[in-house]
Amino acid sequence: MLGRPYRLTRGSDYRMVVRRGRRYGGPRVVTSVLSQDEDRVPRFGFIVSKQVGNAVIRNTVRRRLKAVCAQFSSTLPAGTDVVIRALPSSADASFTELLDDVQRALVRSTR
Repeated sequence: MLGRPYRLTRGSDYRMVVRRGRRYGGPRVVTSVLSQDEDRVPRFGFIVSKQVGNAVIRNTVRRRLKAVCAQFSSTLPAGTDVVIRALPSSADASFTELLDDVQRALVRSTR
């Protein structure tokens, strides 16, 4: 799982990444990526609204996304912030489908 240093915690950080970052859409998630010139580990944030489903489904999607991002935390450049917004179709998605969507967005962002 993602430790505390790898997570976005403030609302202002979320807003900055979503507004200023590059957006990469997919069938199940929308990924916003903002690279800054800071010497710190990459940070991740997750937005899973009630449109995705009830609390059990939302938490399952969030846990899957956290596990996916833990795999990419060592490959992203330092100072990168990533916000992943889960779309309603993510409720029925498997772990590998979410992995593919996030991986595609992060690969496109590092080009």
